[in-house]
Amino acid sequence: MMSAAHSDQNEIQLSKLALEKGVTGVAKDHANMMIKDHTKSTADLKAIATKKKVTLPTDMDAEHKAIAATMQKLSGKEFETKFMDQMVIDHQKTLNTLKAHQQMTKDADLQGFIGKVTPVVQSHLDMSKQHSDMKM
Repeated sequence: MMSAAHSDQNEIQLSKLALEKGVTGVAKDHANMMIKDHTKSTADLKAIATKKKVTLPTDMDAEHKAIAATMQKLSGKEFETKFMDQMVIDHQKTLNTLKAHQQMTKDADLQGFIGKVTPVVQSHLDMSKQHSDMKM
């Protein structure tokens, strides 16, 4: 649950940074979709966490705070390229984590959550790769 919560926060916060930086076109659409989809995922996960009396993180992990600090210094196409490349890295990592947890967990609620979000993460990864390959 913690890794999924951090993943959501990472994508939401990096996408908000992208919008603050004034990304355009495909990157802007992608950032808006990340915020919408990962906010939904967070709400779904929070319902499970509340049921199990688990407190979820509400901020990015340390690695992504450092990435955001580096990205804050970029602008224009350089920022957009880094943003889309980071989306590929993050979604691949999240997909791998989800698949590993699906094999390990016996919890029905978590299995349901993983089954529900895995296709969304795969879709995000596919779109991120496509957009990253466009080199903005």
